[in-house]
Amino acid sequence: MVTPAGLLSRVVAKVIDLIVATIAVEILQKTGFFAGIVYILISDGFFNGRSPGKMLLGLSVVRVDGGPCTVRESILRNMTIAFGFLLWRIPLIGWLLFLCVLALEFIVLFGSDTNRRLGDEIAKTNVIEVAGNKKQAADSEE
Repeated sequence: MVTPAGLLSRVVAKVIDLIVATIAVEILQKTGFFAGIVYILISDGFFNGRSPGKMLLGLSVVRVDGGPCTVRESILRNMTIAFGFLLWRIPLIGWLLFLCVLALEFIVLFGSDTNRRLGDEIAKTNVIEVAGNKKQAADSEE
């Protein structure tokens, strides 16, 4: 049975991925910003739809047909977030616009009966809990 990912776990996973992108920006002086944008765009397209943030929280991105998220779907679903990250480089107004992009994504996700944010609607993807993660949690409680 496929369980949709919870709102809190999705937000925390995305924050982790944004932190990884920000670290790339800071560490790689000349190419860091480009690396951060590329990471945001393609991170869900590898490891069966599991970016590092999603791996840590036991989530996965899948297409609506049930197949794993590819790099193409990853780019489509994350282009809104990457656009916001791009705006972040513009002092003050860019920060406000980035927050507006995140707010729009959150509003669409929160109001969605299918548990999908704007990027998911564009790419036709869903974020689900990985079945093995629930089994591990149940085993650790025993």
